[in-house]
Amino acid sequence: MTVIVETAPAKINLALHVRRRREDGYHELETLFAFCRDGDVVTVERTDKPSLTLTGPFASTLAGESQDDNLVMRAARGFCARFGVSDGHAITLDKHLPVASGIGGGSADAAATLRALARLQGVAMDDPILFALAAELGADVPACLLGRTSRGEGKGDALQPLESLGERPVLLVNPGVAVSTAEVFGRWDGVDRGALGQGDVMSVAAAGRNDLEPPARAIAPQIDAVLALLASASGVDLARMSGSGATCFAIFADTDARDAAADAARTQGWWALPTFLR
Repeated sequence: MTVIVETAPAKINLALHVRRRREDGYHELETLFAFCRDGDVVTVERTDKPSLTLTGPFASTLAGESQDDNLVMRAARGFCARFGVSDGHAITLDKHLPVASGIGGGSADAAATLRALARLQGVAMDDPILFALAAELGADVPACLLGRTSRGEGKGDALQPLESLGERPVLLVNPGVAVSTAEVFGRWDGVDRGALGQGDVMSVAAAGRNDLEPPARAIAPQIDAVLALLASASGVDLARMSGSGATCFAIFADTDARDAAADAARTQGWWALPTFLR
């Protein structure tokens, strides 16, 4: 096998509780991760010289990055160093998710790169070295590498796999605003509003919250309108902002209601992705 194609599915935080700021600069989190069917696509091919090609509707947002800074290339270099791989790899990133939007785009891309390289080189997907490398690349990368419904604690990288919610209709909406994760965390008020509960995933999510929503909304007031649209849509079981924003999501009872909400979002000029949980 010389060419591997991996989906980098969008990540959503069903709930995100920030408990405290740690001495290492990170924050102690409790979160519920879920993943969508759709996202970016990473293609990896053996070659003599490493390269990265960007395609897709959001490729231009990454065009100014150097290959040293790009998370996909950092993942590839880290993989080769850790596993003693001397092959070159031509990587194509087909970018369909907006950048800096709270749905794990860069983390999902890095994780998909690690999965593709592991398949190409015969490395087990549960290899601890692979997850240690993922944690070094970013707090959300281990969850994206696991790629299934899970509870995250610590920085979000201490993972407990949970039962899947099944292929439920979900809609992602972004008002076209990039929000800095560092700035959102920097504006968190430092108040511990309590732990994430226990029980079945949807009940815990519904009883939970996203502690980053207030600071993100202060930075990007457009989030208010997105949440209002989703919360008022027919057939919504849960609507919330994901991660540090500005993308919000709604889980629906049926696809018709989801698609009607997607049409309403697009009339506002917003990016909308109707998809399914996985």
